[in-house]
Amino acid sequence: MGMTMTQKILARAAGQESVKAGDLIMANLDLVLGNDITSPVAIHEIEKMNVEGVFDKDKIALVPDHFVPNKDIKSAEHCKCVREFARKNEITNYFEVGEMGIEHALLPEKGLTVPGDVIIGADSHTCTYGALGAFSTGVGSTDMAAGMATGQAWFKVPSAIKFNLTGSLPKDVSGKDLILHIIGMIGVDGALYKSMEFTGPGVASLSMDDRFTVANMAIEAGGKNGIFPVDDKTIEYLKEHATREYKVFEADADAEYDETIEIDLSKLRPTVSFPHLPENTHTIDEIHKDGDVKIDQVVIGSCTNGRISDMRIAAEILKGRHVAKGLRVIVIPTTQAVYMQCLEEGLLKIFIEAGCVVSTPTCGPCLGGYMGVMAAGERCVSTTNRNFVGRMGHVDSEVYLASPAVAAASAIKGFIACPEDL
Repeated sequence: MGMTMTQKILARAAGQESVKAGDLIMANLDLVLGNDITSPVAIHEIEKMNVEGVFDKDKIALVPDHFVPNKDIKSAEHCKCVREFARKNEITNYFEVGEMGIEHALLPEKGLTVPGDVIIGADSHTCTYGALGAFSTGVGSTDMAAGMATGQAWFKVPSAIKFNLTGSLPKDVSGKDLILHIIGMIGVDGALYKSMEFTGPGVASLSMDDRFTVANMAIEAGGKNGIFPVDDKTIEYLKEHATREYKVFEADADAEYDETIEIDLSKLRPTVSFPHLPENTHTIDEIHKDGDVKIDQVVIGSCTNGRISDMRIAAEILKGRHVAKGLRVIVIPTTQAVYMQCLEEGLLKIFIEAGCVVSTPTCGPCLGGYMGVMAAGERCVSTTNRNFVGRMGHVDSEVYLASPAVAAASAIKGFIACPEDL
């Protein structure tokens, strides 16, 4: 029996000719990632191991991004812990305020993730790098510590679901709508510990940013990882961002999948996840039938949707318009490079003139940390990835997950809307 993309990557990392679903393997790691919340726990664990240094100072990335610039004393202490560890171990890829970004946008931008890699990160959305044809997955801080010390990690080889994509996305429909559609279809545990493998002629029509968004939210369907084939768009992206050598793996024609799900991209509509689970999806047409959903806040950013294409989409909709009276709109470019590009293209001016505030890169509001925490009874349309109870503040607040286009249109209308409503 043949292997899937993920299985081939794991076989290579384990030094085996082949693996199958359910096998337990020890794999060599190409990158270990941590942030300011998860790294301190891992650092304290690695100190208990009595190991000398880390396995490879070039294969560890530490990115303080959740509560930075420091929101309080506790977050400052966490960042100090990470900073001192990075200095002590001469970690090459440590990114401080002023050069940092939201980790899952920053690492591909810096060329640290390439096809064929095996990557673990103490953050659940580490699965983002599957957009580049890598195997990447989130782990706990203890596994991160073991990875930093040994350069290896245990895995159970996942089985896979194939998503065969055909057609192309309509205007104002994006990768965010695609992944929300999928999660609404299969549920938040529909791909539990499985590899979500995207294939078919429709893949070519998706931009790299669309693919990053889709892979980023594989975890919201329970997936162990999400992964895309390496094609011309991937290679062009790598030419611009990466210098490392990489290895392309393709699924065998006789690879075994638990199921195959067919999706015609041309039939998708703007989709929103209602509280309090990403699977609670409604198309814009269904929302309009049920009446206006008034909102208090909009957040455009995060590791899911804060890249330059997302900023451009939002700016195009907001240009010459103003956000609804009494509505708070927070725009967060994912990295300093994206922020600078927004500045050079005049997007920041558009956002500010429309009545938005623009933040330095941070995860802040996504996890209810700061820069957008909500009070009881408030509603937010957000381009982030989770809308659990209390995710962005008070347990009686509500988060509606949407694309940048829907978020920007909703900001103007004051209720959930899409560009065709303007």
